Amino acid sequence: MKKNVLSILDVREEIEDIIDLGIQLKHEVKVGKQLQHLQGKTLAMIFERQSTRTRVSFEVGMTLLGGHAIFLTGDEIGMGKRESPEDVAQVLSRYVDAIMYRAVSTQNLQELAANAAVPVINGLDREEHPCQILADLMTIKEKKGQLQGLTFTFIGDGDDNLTHSYLLGCTLTGMNVTVISPKQYWPNEFYVTKAKDIAWKKNHTVTITDDLSAVANADVVATDTWISYWYEQERQRRLKDLKGYTITHEIMGKAHPDAIFMHCMPIYYGEEVMKDVAHGQQSVIIDEAENRLWAQMALLIKLLT
Repeated sequence: MKKNVLSILDVREEIEDIIDLGIQLKHEVKVGKQLQHLQGKTLAMIFERQSTRTRVSFEVGMTLLGGHAIFLTGDEIGMGKRESPEDVAQVLSRYVDAIMYRAVSTQNLQELAANAAVPVINGLDREEHPCQILADLMTIKEKKGQLQGLTFTFIGDGDDNLTHSYLLGCTLTGMNVTVISPKQYWPNEFYVTKAKDIAWKKNHTVTITDDLSAVANADVVATDTWISYWYEQERQRRLKDLKGYTITHEIMGKAHPDAIFMHCMPIYYGEEVMKDVAHGQQSVIIDEAENRLWAQMALLIKLLT
């Protein structure tokens, strides 16, 4: 049966299995095992946004699994302009086994997924970034040995695709979640309500605040760029509004002593985080970036086998 992954909620029952499979695949490849799980399978990758980690991790992942990936730019396809998402979905479904779409328009992503006969994976849109969250949860489990009962703290722009997926993904795996952000940048109410509902059922907490002292209980501290693609014209206002929320050694020092620092990259040093934190002893950002590969390989296996 076809399964789309547009939100981390779409794999809510499989998150732990995907994480554990990702850890297993990482070990198997590094000891020289040849994998052929997706031999003969093809992934179409549509990019309307620039990418380093998403592009390389999906393409290498398909190769390691014995499959093949095709890179398509937004300009080549012209989704919603040159061709309708419906037509693109129906045609690509005759060629490939799955589609990964890094979309500017959430509406186009949803329309493509609704009309495709093969699984569609959200490689990032305005609302969520589910593949990143799978990799981040895998990294936390590797570093901490568990997810259940940990406190995950995000600092910065709370109304962010990454924050939305963290609220859902972390609560689904039994973590407490704190978002520290100026009030005008608090997360979309849909994601807060959904996360609180999940957390309540698991007897965990979701806290949204503008108070930086809330970092005190953090086992994981994360952030993201303050000026993502959709807000480039608002750079100066956002820098002013978010001033004071830059993650420094002082802020990390208020978290648990063994807290780890995460960032999905690219990083704008001196804005959301200082470079000496991003590349300091508590940082796991390079391991986190690597785990995009293994977590996505696990996801592809779950969807295509």
